[in-house]
Amino acid sequence: MATTWIKALHGSGGIASALDLRIDYATNNDKTNDGELIMAWGCEPETAQSEFLLSKKLYERNTGRNQGKRDVIAYHIRMSFKPGEVTAAHALMLGKDLAFRWTKGKHQFIVAAHTNTNNPHCHIIYNSTNIDCNGKYQDFKRSAIALRRLSDQICLEHGLSIIEKPGLSKGYNRAEHIGENKPPTVRDNLRDLIDNTIKIGMFHSQFIEAMQKSGCEVKQGKNLSFKLPDGKKFIRLNSLGEDYSESAIMERLSGRRVVTPKQKTAPIKNENSPNLLIDIQEKMAQGKGAGYEHWANTYNLKESAKTLIFLEENKALCYDDLIEKEQAAAKRFREMTNRIKEIEPRLKEITELQKQIGTYRKTREVYKQYITLSGKKQERFYNEHYSEIALHKAAKKHFDSLGYSPQNKLPKIDELKQEYAVLLAEKNKLYSEYKQAKRDMTDWHKAKYNADRIFGRDEKCVPKKSHYRDER
Repeated sequence: MATTWIKALHGSGGIASALDLRIDYATNNDKTNDGELIMAWGCEPETAQSEFLLSKKLYERNTGRNQGKRDVIAYHIRMSFKPGEVTAAHALMLGKDLAFRWTKGKHQFIVAAHTNTNNPHCHIIYNSTNIDCNGKYQDFKRSAIALRRLSDQICLEHGLSIIEKPGLSKGYNRAEHIGENKPPTVRDNLRDLIDNTIKIGMFHSQFIEAMQKSGCEVKQGKNLSFKLPDGKKFIRLNSLGEDYSESAIMERLSGRRVVTPKQKTAPIKNENSPNLLIDIQEKMAQGKGAGYEHWANTYNLKESAKTLIFLEENKALCYDDLIEKEQAAAKRFREMTNRIKEIEPRLKEITELQKQIGTYRKTREVYKQYITLSGKKQERFYNEHYSEIALHKAAKKHFDSLGYSPQNKLPKIDELKQEYAVLLAEKNKLYSEYKQAKRDMTDWHKAKYNADRIFGRDEKCVPKKSHYRDER
């Protein structure tokens, strides 16, 4: 599950050396697939140190402020994820999303995803000075908590897990605090199964037998443990809470303890969305027992019914209709994905062009002075203003590569901002519909797979639900 922290970087040991140390660590080639897992905003990864320093010089010149050794030169954020949940490339995109939302695009930043540990994580370093060089980032009380909440929000948007109990107080559940519905855990499922199995008047042996018939494996010893069907490990009863210890179970069976199951919030997903049927023969060949076979048969019956309800609700009662709707859902998802892929490179191109135009204008006067000098004066001036001159030349080179002439053909910043805003709005709208389109495509794929299993590929029509009631 994602964890996030933030740290201020002070220039007490020298601004340049402090920046170099942090940025060199974040962009280490051995940890970023030779630099492939690095991206930046408002600067270039290769020249981030120089561009950060230039912004600070311009800030001092514009405002006359200099805090010396007490100055915060940058902020360092680390965002890590649960092993196996995301790839390094996905971690990089999530890190960029966090950095952009946190800085609101007003500060230069660099993001690097690392692959040197078992858990994917990324480092974000953003400049304390804003892009306009007329203000600085204002830290605030409990900013680390606000950052963690933003990180949790991003993870939830992408279906990733978050820390349930961050340790702010005993029993504190962050998922409940921010009002998000999380899917039930394995322990939640085991508690539900126990609640549904227990009947007052049962003997202990009858309770064990009923749990086995539900598909659970049982391990009796010092501690009674159960393993759910397809579960990875046994779970001890005394780890489920005070109402689920072995002594509490005995009290509940005798009626001396009454437990009222907690009401659950309805899931966001449509209850009639089908899940894939289990290939029971294949599972039995893998060594599953009779308890699992009983559970799997019950599961397949329920999912078959859900598939029929799904098809009836969506008016796909003929196999040809099912094929048509599945293909339409897949086509819609592909079209949205392709459009997003078209928009993102253009947004990146506009961002880079805006940055280079801004850099060109900021460094233009310094470069004019530089080309008017000669000999040792020019050499001294170059050494004093190396960053500005290098950035100015890089901007001119970028314009040349795009076929622009800085004198009369550069696009206006306002026009670029307007185009960027229009494209970004379209992208955000597509993203809001993208998840639903993906769910729809997945549901139709599952429905077709299940229909093929239930009726066979030669079956052309799905009988109506009422027809099945009459035949029962």
